[in-house]
Amino acid sequence: MNARPALRQNDYSPVAVPRLGAWSPDLSVSVVIPAHGGQGLDLTLAALAAQTYPDHLMEVLVVDDGSDPPIRLPEIRPVNTRVVRVRDGWGISNAVNTGVKAADGEIIQRLDADMVACREHIEAMARWHHVTDYLVSIGMKKFVDTPPVTPRQVFTARHLDEVFDLAEAVPSSTEATIAKTDGLRKSRNPYHVCTGPTFALPRDVFHAVGGLDPNVVRGEDTEFSYRLAMHGVVFVPEMEAQAVHLGLPSQHRDRERAVRTVEPYLAHRIPLRRDLRKDRGRRWLVPYVEIVFDVTDTSESVVRRAVAAALDGKLQDVVVTLVGPWSRLDDGQRVTLSDPCFELRLLRDLFAHDERVRLIDEAAPTPAPTPFRYRGPVDVPLHRATLERMVESVQKDLAGILIVDLPDGRSARLERTSALGRAVLLSPSTNWAGADLDELIDTTHGVRHEPPDRYWPAPPAPAPEPVTIPAQVTAPAEPSEKTLLRRLKSALRPG
Repeated sequence: MNARPALRQNDYSPVAVPRLGAWSPDLSVSVVIPAHGGQGLDLTLAALAAQTYPDHLMEVLVVDDGSDPPIRLPEIRPVNTRVVRVRDGWGISNAVNTGVKAADGEIIQRLDADMVACREHIEAMARWHHVTDYLVSIGMKKFVDTPPVTPRQVFTARHLDEVFDLAEAVPSSTEATIAKTDGLRKSRNPYHVCTGPTFALPRDVFHAVGGLDPNVVRGEDTEFSYRLAMHGVVFVPEMEAQAVHLGLPSQHRDRERAVRTVEPYLAHRIPLRRDLRKDRGRRWLVPYVEIVFDVTDTSESVVRRAVAAALDGKLQDVVVTLVGPWSRLDDGQRVTLSDPCFELRLLRDLFAHDERVRLIDEAAPTPAPTPFRYRGPVDVPLHRATLERMVESVQKDLAGILIVDLPDGRSARLERTSALGRAVLLSPSTNWAGADLDELIDTTHGVRHEPPDRYWPAPPAPAPEPVTIPAQVTAPAEPSEKTLLRRLKSALRPG
């Protein structure tokens, strides 16, 4: 595998992959198929048995999610195929996680049990991961009515159109998005199209983001892909990895209910979906911005003022993190008023029960899954418009960091989590060893410096004091029309 290239935004153009059929793979692939009931599974496995990827490098794990009767493997299947039974929990997320835990492959290929992949599907998806290790490849799919076709016909077919009427197939909506965004190279949120049921990624990346969330019953692939984006990965649509989905997706049967069902899961977990967070005054599971202040050796009044300003801004979807030596504190017997940690303990007790304030000893490398992090001097309180305007600025060009240069030589900064994640992934690479994270972020996303005026606007000038005329002083009477006429004649009379 080559050293990690510092790819710009989601532009994977510098990555050159081998031509299908003209290379020798060496990474193992685990195809994880969550299944309940197994309808269509015989066709899925028949297609996988005909893959061009080497048998000795591919295993297939069919994860039986409580099927009754239990799933039994059909005759036509890949050489290394086994059934993994779900023992605890239920649902697609839980089933996928169960399968990945049992997997041996270096690459995880997620596939649905009602998908029929073309012969080159696994090879096309896996070739990207032989070049670099922070990509997620996304396969293509079309929806078809299930024809009267046998597993043997699927296994022997050279192309999908030999057994499926692709002219009548319903294309996935993601393909239009891919086309409009230059193959996702110009997409602002490329994770949107990574909605399953076919994508591949390094197993280490799967585990690094915590796998799928078993608490997300609908929209689990989108939520997982969002966390992948925060981790810093690049999403690659693989147009050669074609597949058909047997039957229309569930949202086609009852779109209104499908949309309503997924909304609460995504609203709480994907802060970038601002359209789902329109209810004012709400608190969400994952905040939009984390505000970080270092409060070491800082007075109580300064910290209180900073926290109050942070929580009272126009942008309310925030959490405040106070970084300090909190682990020094214990609850053993002490003389309260002469406690050497008096100020620190006072701060802890002041904010201990505020759910929007966190106390930690050291900030994490990134605030994932929160998409933005603000860092600034604790003695420079935020203006009510500061965060709103900083986010607005970086969203215009998707900059990785916005640095506001303060008048006293210090700075405040808004960091994009996906850019931080990319930098953390790249920093151990040999060609980036020793590089500063800001330098890496400047390469992959851009770093901007701006003056503070827009983000800390000056208070409006006070209105002038009204002039009060004493009651006893009256204005002189206006001259009458006759008086004005006499004055004019006098002025015109020859001297």
